Amino acid sequence: MRAIAQQVYGSAAMLTAVEVGRPSVGAGEVLVRVRASSVNARDWHVMRGDPKIARWMDRSVFGRQGPANPVPGGDFAGTVEAVGDGVADLAVGEEVFGEAVSGAFAEYIAVSRALLDRKPANLSFEEAAAVPLAANTALTCLRHVGEGERVLIIGASGGVGTFAVQIARARGAQVTGVCSTRNVEAARALGAEHVVDYTRDTVTGRYDTVLDLAGTRTLRALLRLVEPTGTLVLSGGGNFDGGSWFGPVGLLARGQLARPFVKPAIRVPTAEQTSESLTELRELIESGLLRPAIDRTYPLAETPAAIEYMETEHARAKIVITVASAD
Repeated sequence: MRAIAQQVYGSAAMLTAVEVGRPSVGAGEVLVRVRASSVNARDWHVMRGDPKIARWMDRSVFGRQGPANPVPGGDFAGTVEAVGDGVADLAVGEEVFGEAVSGAFAEYIAVSRALLDRKPANLSFEEAAAVPLAANTALTCLRHVGEGERVLIIGASGGVGTFAVQIARARGAQVTGVCSTRNVEAARALGAEHVVDYTRDTVTGRYDTVLDLAGTRTLRALLRLVEPTGTLVLSGGGNFDGGSWFGPVGLLARGQLARPFVKPAIRVPTAEQTSESLTELRELIESGLLRPAIDRTYPLAETPAAIEYMETEHARAKIVITVASAD
């Protein structure tokens, strides 16, 4: 099968198109014919081996010299090709979407049944592939948000941010988004009642929840934006500059260490993907409350260009990889 692979850490030039064997399906697994995938910041971090501390912290993803799995990619949408022993609720040909640790930039992927769900009926494969990691991260970060709360989303136009704006609105919050000039109207269209263009204006006031997806402000500056009874949520971020030991992990670690000593609550959530979370996202999508925003689409062979675009152009919303066309 066709796939994109990488043996050593480096730039997008390290990603090459290869022919590899189709994965076998084990007990409790589903073999999916991948129709589309999408690019996440995680793919860039794995490609670069950045931050360097991750090479020692997460050996399931990061090897010392190159990725643990040479085929990258987490998000996928496609059709069931085969099911392993113990999988009784899915049949060959059903349309599914989900998130794996790696291996999605390929024509086929074998993944645990627990990491996928039926594809939303009102989405194309390309749209569905844009959902899993980014939307689940946004959902995990905003589960505590209630009706009428004031929510500030820093990084409102990115992959996670575009979902976060919609999820906060769906929960009845008053949403203020922070983004650059070119993304102001897009943030409003997604449901942000107020938008701050960070290239021209400064964020003022205090909010019940501040979700920082950019990682470009200090912890002290972020805390000033939160009500004493509010919540600061830290999730990833940081610039695509590479070469650092800690990267966005530094801000997240400082947030964890400060938790016992500051009055606003600080959360540094980990978004673990499950079939239940995918079902929840599917229901939000099918009810019309959530829809992926896509910036660009690339064919599988141009995956290096897709990641390079995310790295250098600060993509708006999601970047999708088309893998296989309909028969």
